[in-house]
Amino acid sequence: MAAYILRRVLLMIPTILGIMAISFVVVQFAPGGPVERVIAQLQGTDVSATARIGGSSGGDFSAGGNSQSGGGTDAGITSKYRGAQGLDPEFIRQLEKQFGFDKPPLTRFGLMIWNYARFDFGESYFRDISVLALIKEKLPVSISLGLWMTLLSYAISIPLGIRKAVTDGSPFDVWTSAVVVVAYAVPGFLFAIFLIVFFAGGSFFDWFPLRGLWSEQYARMGFWEWITDPRALADYFWHLALPLISMALAAFATTTLLTKNSFLDEIRKQYVVTARAKGLTQRQVLYGHVFRNAMLIVISGFPAAFVSAFFAGSLLIETIFSLDGLGLLSFESVINRDYPVVFATLYIFSLMGLIVQLISDLTYTWIDPRIDFESREV
Repeated sequence: MAAYILRRVLLMIPTILGIMAISFVVVQFAPGGPVERVIAQLQGTDVSATARIGGSSGGDFSAGGNSQSGGGTDAGITSKYRGAQGLDPEFIRQLEKQFGFDKPPLTRFGLMIWNYARFDFGESYFRDISVLALIKEKLPVSISLGLWMTLLSYAISIPLGIRKAVTDGSPFDVWTSAVVVVAYAVPGFLFAIFLIVFFAGGSFFDWFPLRGLWSEQYARMGFWEWITDPRALADYFWHLALPLISMALAAFATTTLLTKNSFLDEIRKQYVVTARAKGLTQRQVLYGHVFRNAMLIVISGFPAAFVSAFFAGSLLIETIFSLDGLGLLSFESVINRDYPVVFATLYIFSLMGLIVQLISDLTYTWIDPRIDFESREV
């Protein structure tokens, strides 16, 4: 097993390099850049994030040159960046040096990989804060949404999936399947708007808050002070209720059907018939024999499901409920061309994804020792 883990860890290196290289190349050809954004801010023509991706006259997809690489003559500088005409060429060179565009692309990429290998992610271009501090600032929202959504979906989906497998074809199975399919089909952001209209001061009831994770009186409390205060905890879950319900719909449906189908496959196998023939009760067969085999695929996917919810979250849900998490941070960084944040989050998310995938594979062996990855040929 140690050799298998070592091979997987070594394979992460070229995988990460490939992801970062492709992303870096794409960025070189993407319209706009941090230099152009500074120029737009100086001239008062900077537009909002949505306008920049919408093709408006000030947006990144409007006409004009869009290269962001450094170097060039004075005459080339004025045509290289939109809106740079009339600005001092020396000022443009200083901007390029500040953002690192005075170096060739390969040099910039090599420096970035070397720094990232030492977990040195630098500072945000436009927020005057280190990237790690910025990510740490957004973690409470992402932890809250990811952790509770995963636990909630698994706590409901696994018992429901088992019940549906045992009563396959019954009226209970039919109507719950209809509810699950409808829940999966409804977009989370649409359901979030529905919940706001009905329960958050829209047209009907005003039972839940509309924004944030805490009320103002609890926002500045320390962690231990907050966690030992029942009123603060109640306020926290009160704020989380609507976002969690909106986000858990798709995960709830997927895990339920996965659990049901996994149990159905096991229930129809010969060892279950043998166990029943020996006089074991339905509960003994289900939880003493079927459960361990059927839950293999469900439990092994838990780390990946949690990290996916933890890091990715939901951009629209965060926006609708004014939750400033990692999903919103990543989107805004891409739109604002804040490249240190873009590449740092991509690097961290990719690395965590590869590590969690390894943990998920190892979970198979922990749940079922008969599985041996070491014996497989690579």
